[in-house]
Amino acid sequence: MKFNKMLLFIVIAAIAAIAAGCGAQADEKKDGDTATLEGSVAIDGSGTVYPLMAKLAEEYMLNEQENVSVEVSRAGTSAGFKKYLVENGTDFNNASRQIKDEEAQEAEALNIETKELKVALDGLTFVINKENDWATEMTPEQLVSIFLSDGNVKKWSDINPEWPDEEIHAMGPNENHGTYEFFYEKILDKKDMHQDVNLQQEYSTLVNLVSEDKNGIAFFGFGYYVNNQDKLQAVSVDFGNGPVEPALDTIAEDGAYADFTRPVFTYLNVNHAKDKPQVKDFALYVMNNANKFAGETGFAPIPEAEAKENIEFLEGLN
Repeated sequence: MKFNKMLLFIVIAAIAAIAAGCGAQADEKKDGDTATLEGSVAIDGSGTVYPLMAKLAEEYMLNEQENVSVEVSRAGTSAGFKKYLVENGTDFNNASRQIKDEEAQEAEALNIETKELKVALDGLTFVINKENDWATEMTPEQLVSIFLSDGNVKKWSDINPEWPDEEIHAMGPNENHGTYEFFYEKILDKKDMHQDVNLQQEYSTLVNLVSEDKNGIAFFGFGYYVNNQDKLQAVSVDFGNGPVEPALDTIAEDGAYADFTRPVFTYLNVNHAKDKPQVKDFALYVMNNANKFAGETGFAPIPEAEAKENIEFLEGLN
């Protein structure tokens, strides 16, 4: 009887020791593992960058930090900066253009330290209706003439007399978007766009409009074309050496589609990254994984050396 009691005592003691050990390991993991992070990360800005950042946020919450809520919105680059450049503003602003001088000055006046993080490369893409079988290849000059106020182009036949004598319905994103500003500043060289261009806030609206209009043409980021190839076709652009179709292997700053290639960014509020561990952690996740998810969201990757440089900066934040 005494032997049984002693044996029972030894077994109970052994189980308790194992449980204590497991508990200690669990506590050690909890104390040293970033899985204990909680809180939220607020992101707004570019509709072009949205698919990539939304994918990164989804993967981060699912596989890395289930207790952190990453909220990604898409007001547009310029509208997003207005939400970023305020007291207690957003943690990140996605941008399909670089920050403007006046925006940088505003950040300085508010004592907001910003960090530009280049996340991917995008190709400005011109899309037409699936039934359009004449304007599938154009030069940059022909494309620009469609949108310029003094381009003297109103009908397809104004570009090529063999094309239909029908009015062109030009469209694009509105002034809230960095894509509009890139197009206006870099492609149109700051020349006036004609007043009949149909400018929209939502890219999905542009997709639907062109898909329903045989004479429609619009411009936006490559990712929105990739995700809607069943509804649209892309114009191949002849930069002087034959037509080039926008694609992941042509979109590069030194590639065949270089003239219409642009970097896209997210801007980090460094103050927030220093004060909120989840913001810094997500920034590191973005730079470590953006190239991994770039292709499936319609972007070309950035050079690994550039990503590494930003990772080193983020790791040095205290």
